[in-house]
Amino acid sequence: MQARLNPLKTCPKAYEAVRALNAYVQTCGLEHSLLELVKIRASQINACAFCIDMHVKVARKAGETEQRLHLLSAWRESSLFSERERAALAWTESLTRIADTHAPDSDYAALKAQFTDEEMVKLSVAIGLINVWNRLMAGFQVAHAVD
Repeated sequence: MQARLNPLKTCPKAYEAVRALNAYVQTCGLEHSLLELVKIRASQINACAFCIDMHVKVARKAGETEQRLHLLSAWRESSLFSERERAALAWTESLTRIADTHAPDSDYAALKAQFTDEEMVKLSVAIGLINVWNRLMAGFQVAHAVD
């Protein structure tokens, strides 16, 4: 894969705007572990190697288990995820693939059973944000870090 350009250096004002939203999401009050699962799952769907690599490392450092990370792409078939996590992951998939899913009522109902209205908005913003990062990094083929 040949990097196309570095969007962060090419347009610093856009980068700063995305970073400002990122700062909000990081401090919005949703569980850090939940946010990392959402970021990884959206990044898997979007095939963003840069973001998968980054957020798996962050999740591991924060104490996420290898087993849950390995099963994240098959979370529906695993009993390792809480009902709150399952609702967030379903909503992540729905919003990330919104052209195909149209955010179905069933996913919204599961979300509403686990999250307050305010938390649902915060989660939706977090999902939108990781999708922005995915589009910047995957779209411009920004290489992932190598250990």
